Amino acid sequence: MRNISFAEATLEAMQEEMRRDGRVFVMGEDIASQGGIFGQFKGLAEEFGRERVRDTPISETAIVGAGIGAALAGTIPVIDMHFADFIGVAMDEVLNQMAKIRYMFGGQATLPLVLRAPDGVTRSAAAQHSQSLEAMFLHIPGLKVVVPANPADAKGLLKAAIRDPNPVIYFEHKDLFRQKGPVPAGEVLTPIGQAAVVRAGRDVTIVSYSAMLGKVQKAAEILAAEHQIDAEVIDLRTIVPMDMETIYTSVKKTKRLVIAHEAVKVGGVGGEIAAAVSEHILEYLDAPIIRVGAAYTPVPFSPPLEKRVIPQVEDVVHAVLSARW
Repeated sequence: MRNISFAEATLEAMQEEMRRDGRVFVMGEDIASQGGIFGQFKGLAEEFGRERVRDTPISETAIVGAGIGAALAGTIPVIDMHFADFIGVAMDEVLNQMAKIRYMFGGQATLPLVLRAPDGVTRSAAAQHSQSLEAMFLHIPGLKVVVPANPADAKGLLKAAIRDPNPVIYFEHKDLFRQKGPVPAGEVLTPIGQAAVVRAGRDVTIVSYSAMLGKVQKAAEILAAEHQIDAEVIDLRTIVPMDMETIYTSVKKTKRLVIAHEAVKVGGVGGEIAAAVSEHILEYLDAPIIRVGAAYTPVPFSPPLEKRVIPQVEDVVHAVLSARW
């Protein structure tokens, strides 16, 4: 088991899949010349050449449209958005083409396309480079959406996404790129649609994903040490399809549920989980469901304000204490 960074884990996934299958290629802005804005593609052009590692003009619509066409023509494109915020530029391609083509072709065509989207808050990137937009794509049938929280899943989910015959949006939190963690050498595949119980507990279920999971795990340690509350922590890993059975099983045991994500609380993934639990296993709850999410405002440039807008460890602790009565 090696200890490597999140960015290195995604690079390994790309290398292994490009060596395994000659149809896999990557394209985006500054991919070949720079190695990606976070270094996550560094060295790929030297190994695989610029036919399979392609720099593109600054046109997200062209990148997504070309990726869709290439996938329909029999290749396996991995396309990069630089920042998840820029998906908005190509929304017609994502919403009306990428998500719908398999359905509109009656399943006669596959669309093995991975859209990589660095998201989340890091280092005062400000309002147009800091958003967490995953909930928007939860609402669009036809897409799979994954959100790794550690290097092992970053590698495993990216490899699984590349092998999937459906379009997958791969959200990779910018603040995770430098974080290190254990990653097994060789083949690592994380099943799409399968959550993980990363901390077993009996008093409350906390569901999270991506970079917020680290804060939740710290909150669970504080709750255990200072309040004698044994929290069970679930890492969703995939937003679409969502593994509700793992959540139901945990809530039936703990009787309490808190959902925490960095994205804006209003209209977020937490609301969908809360509604599903209320519809299907309400009788098991001993307390109201609590959601923790960002304030309903653009992300500020100011570091103190940025920290204030997105949820912190103490917000998760407070939410769990609120769910105890």
